[in-house]
Amino acid sequence: MNKKVMIITGTRKGIGHELAQYYLGKGYFVAGCSRGPGNIDHKGYTHYQLDISEEEAVIKMVRNVYRKYNRIDVLLNNAGIASMNHFILTPTDTAHKVFNTNFFGSFICIREAAKAMIKQKYGRIVNFSTVAVPLKLEGEAIYSASKSAVEMLTHVTAKELGELGITVNAIGPTPVRTDLIKSVLSKKIDALLKAQAIHRFGEIDDIVNVIDFFIDDKSNFITGQILYLGGISR
Repeated sequence: MNKKVMIITGTRKGIGHELAQYYLGKGYFVAGCSRGPGNIDHKGYTHYQLDISEEEAVIKMVRNVYRKYNRIDVLLNNAGIASMNHFILTPTDTAHKVFNTNFFGSFICIREAAKAMIKQKYGRIVNFSTVAVPLKLEGEAIYSASKSAVEMLTHVTAKELGELGITVNAIGPTPVRTDLIKSVLSKKIDALLKAQAIHRFGEIDDIVNVIDFFIDDKSNFITGQILYLGGISR
């Protein structure tokens, strides 16, 4: 089997759904997951309904994918949730939910996918951060903190997996027109776009351009990097 195998989390809608369609179009076998049922009808797509913060469910999914294809080439840790409130108004339960999905979910998926990638001495892992981290956006303390944790996880796992043929990088998208930002006040979005060097919303093409670079076979010397879109930098 020459076709590569990719796991993408959060494929029911938004960026994850677009990523699944794009990589299916490029000839990948794609295993997607979300807490809801799948809605992609393609012979190369398999959907798993689960919560990525539930360890046993993720272990079962990754083992199933590896058993089916005898390889896992790429993991895109796209699934995420946001909390956009003043930190004083943020319930502890909300903070736990954000960290469970954004950080612990990413951690579990990286750990399990890496086990398969170590066997084949090859793998590409791309995590998702956000420009809210370097911009230190007010009202996004918990969301930004969870993504900061993902960035540190990216740096350290890149070191631990580097000699095993596995790269680990992260992308930090700017606002993209998805459900994740529907509840955000327009004036806040406008201010965020103005903070960028390029004052526009991000598009799926901007995101796949970076991911394509990170997962390319020739990018075997690129690891531990966080790439923000829109001209944002630390």
